[in-house]
Amino acid sequence: MYSQNNQSNTAVMECAQFILPTAMGINAPSDDLSEDMEGLRLTFPKVKIPGGGVLQFEMESDNPERPDYVPELEGILLFNHPANAYWPEGEEYEDNTPPLCQSVDGKIGYGNPGGLCASCGFNTFGSASNGRGKACKNMRTLYLLRSGEFVPIQISLPPTSLTPYNAFYNAAFARRQRPLYSSVVRIGLKRMSSNGYDYSVATFCKVRELSVEELAAVKAYADTFRQQVKNTLTEQAASKEMETDAIEVGSGSMDLPDNEAHFSVGMGIVDGEREQLPA
Repeated sequence: MYSQNNQSNTAVMECAQFILPTAMGINAPSDDLSEDMEGLRLTFPKVKIPGGGVLQFEMESDNPERPDYVPELEGILLFNHPANAYWPEGEEYEDNTPPLCQSVDGKIGYGNPGGLCASCGFNTFGSASNGRGKACKNMRTLYLLRSGEFVPIQISLPPTSLTPYNAFYNAAFARRQRPLYSSVVRIGLKRMSSNGYDYSVATFCKVRELSVEELAAVKAYADTFRQQVKNTLTEQAASKEMETDAIEVGSGSMDLPDNEAHFSVGMGIVDGEREQLPA
């Protein structure tokens, strides 16, 4: 019985071999791709935590009018970093309203007030108008590479999903002294309610650890990808610094993060951006 189960598990593991872009071959000559991309910029597919207690992720498809919907995402987390944004009280719930201040890396903000996020008064609990939460919205950006795909998915975690992500990271990686990219993970959604409002929170679990061979290949790929993202963040920060000096703060002409309903669960609701979430 053990032998049969062991063989079955081995077969499943072999079927689940993670496929990196470097192992997929080239579908088109690089010169052709360069010509096709001329004047364009390669971007990451963006996925957001939905609002209203919805339990499916909306995914980009070949038809912009008909997105795909999936209940969970599975892959390797290549990289993650914090991001902050500050809106005046109440305006964070208005669509297409740019924040007054933004940090692409959670370290330095550009706009008003700008400066070091760690020492910013708006980035401390008690700075919100109700005296309890933060005036600045703390978020986190994840880069998830799915098996057999060329480009990672960029997932924006709102404040409500930071606590479960932090708990998962500590349990699955930090306490075991393992890098973030060392396992295949699954991200799902859970419906939560507060004061009569439903909202969605990200859930995280580890599917399996990578084999020694997989880990070596993934590490090489992740190291290169991480450096590319860090370089991009540095360029974005420099660009926003120039824009801040050149435009009127809050004019809306800066390239700022969207402000859709997935960041909120209703006015006055505990959602992590105004209230401190329980551990």
